[in-house]
Amino acid sequence: MFIQEADLFQGLSQEFMTDVAKIMEEKSEEKGAVLFDEKDPADHFYVLMEGRVRLIVGRQAEIDYMVTNSGEAFGWSSLVDRDTYTARAECVAPSRVIKIEKDRFDKVLEKHPASGMLVYKRLAAAVGQRLIHMYNAFLADQASDRPASFGSGQITGTAED
Repeated sequence: MFIQEADLFQGLSQEFMTDVAKIMEEKSEEKGAVLFDEKDPADHFYVLMEGRVRLIVGRQAEIDYMVTNSGEAFGWSSLVDRDTYTARAECVAPSRVIKIEKDRFDKVLEKHPASGMLVYKRLAAAVGQRLIHMYNAFLADQASDRPASFGSGQITGTAED
């Protein structure tokens, strides 16, 4: 089962993973498909299986982040009790994702509190790593007087920059 290899779920109990498998939905999306938009209700989170998903924050793409690693989670707003997403998620290549509904996932976490604690520790680590990566990329790009770039080619600023 692919989901067991995802960063958030590695090494968790078989019982927990079986319950997660019951509530997840595998989806194939075409290039250009929007998985969620900024200010949409944050009802799901996603795990990339293959492809590329661009996360865009702000109307003029003030911050872009490209999800390219198989097993990488995104749509975290739903996991941290935000009512709405803070970004737009758009497939920039044909992509396969796992979609997990927040309320159903919360019930699995309540049933398996020890596994839930590990999931949230890993989520916190992933958020921290993304922030560090973005900050370092921002500093490097500021030193070169270019628009900020995050990850694998993400650009901040507008097309006019």
